[in-house]
Amino acid sequence: MIAGPNYSQSVISITASDGHVLDAYLIEPDTKPVAGLIVCQDAFGVGDYIKDVCVHYARLGYKVAAPSFYDRQQKGAILDHSPAGLESARALRKGLLWDHVVLDVAAAMTAVSDAGRTGILGFCVGGSMAWYCASRLRIDAASCYYGKDIVGWLGRPPECPTELHFGTFDHLIPQSDVDVIRAAQLQVALYTYEAGHGFDGRGRGHDDIAAKAARDRTKAFFEMHLSQ
Repeated sequence: MIAGPNYSQSVISITASDGHVLDAYLIEPDTKPVAGLIVCQDAFGVGDYIKDVCVHYARLGYKVAAPSFYDRQQKGAILDHSPAGLESARALRKGLLWDHVVLDVAAAMTAVSDAGRTGILGFCVGGSMAWYCASRLRIDAASCYYGKDIVGWLGRPPECPTELHFGTFDHLIPQSDVDVIRAAQLQVALYTYEAGHGFDGRGRGHDDIAAKAARDRTKAFFEMHLSQ
C-alpha cells in the first residue's frame, strides 16, 4: 500500500456473486470516510485519469473503489487515445455485458460498505454504468457524465437522487437525445455545458471550464445526499 499525504491507495481483488474475480483500485482518506463512492471507468479502463478522479474524491473524504470492468475480457486493460487504443476501447466496450457490470459494481460496493452511504459516479461508458446500476442496486446517489446509453433506459430510471452532465457539442450524444431525456421529466437534475464528449477527461475533448463546473456540482450533490 502506498501512503499519500491525505489518503492511502492499493489495488485489491474483489469477487462478484457469480465467482468472477476482478481488480479494483481502492483509495481512502486517512480520517473516517464521509461515505463510500464507486467510480466507473471511461472507455479506456482504470488508468491514470480514473485514478486521479478517485484521488480527487478521496481528498474530499470518500472511500473510493474503481472496479476494472474489462477484467472479464482482458485482465488489466488500460488503453491510450492512439488509433490502436481507440480500436481496443471500442471492442472492449462492445463486449461488456450489463448484468455483469451490475455484479461487479455490487462487489465494489461491498469493499466500501464500511464507509456508510454509497454513491456512484461514471464517465462515458461509466456514465451509462452509473445510471444502469443505480436503477438496480441500493445506491444512495448517482452522478452520470455523458453516458450515451441513458436515452434508451428511461423506462427504468434510478431510484436514488441522480444528476446528469452532457456537453452540447458531444459528437457521440446528439442534442436530440438530451432533449428526449429532459422531456421525460424524470426526477433527475440535467446539466449541459458548452463542451464536447469527455470534457472531464484527458483526451482532446477536455474543457477546463466545463470540467470545473461539473465537478463543483457533483461535489455539492454528493455532500447533500451522502453526508452521514
